[in-house]
Amino acid sequence: MPVRTPDPEPAGDEPFGPPPGNMSNPGWLSDIELAEARRRLPMLYVEAVPVRVDGMGVVTEVGMLLRATALGEITRTIVSGRVRYAEPLRDALFRHLENDLGPMAFPLLPPQPNPFTVVEYFPMPGLGAFHDDRQHAVSMAFVVPVTGTCEPRQDALEVTWMTPREAASDEVAAEMEGGRGTLVRMALASVGALR
Repeated sequence: MPVRTPDPEPAGDEPFGPPPGNMSNPGWLSDIELAEARRRLPMLYVEAVPVRVDGMGVVTEVGMLLRATALGEITRTIVSGRVRYAEPLRDALFRHLENDLGPMAFPLLPPQPNPFTVVEYFPMPGLGAFHDDRQHAVSMAFVVPVTGTCEPRQDALEVTWMTPREAASDEVAAEMEGGRGTLVRMALASVGALR
């Protein structure tokens, strides 16, 4: 009886699961894989507006990151980053808070964090209020109280603590890319910090 060999997989069909290569961290993409994915798929992100609260839970300060762009421009932003393959959202949120604010920030994450909004960043300006030249991204945004000392890491230059009124100002919004000034205002409105 002849032995039948399986048909080869059709071109373009990839097996389910993490790609071979970086098995120590299969949730991470190489630069080439990331560029290819960004051309074909919306990317999932988490964003966090770090805040300090008083004993009654009222927001007293908002943490804004100062960063230098690839073009050498200085901008303000919030904690932001991709969710890895098979990574729970809570873990992704904690990882990015620690990466951007340092390990002593001590964020207070509930067991089941709920975003105050979900925003969509489009690669073409004008399709919505939020824009990202690199990709189409969907981001879940959270307000996260932090209780520790924030020392910026990764590509952040500093963390500036502002009053809610300062953080929601037109001047700060003008220093933020992609519509994140609007996102900060939405965050503050969601916790009753805009008056």
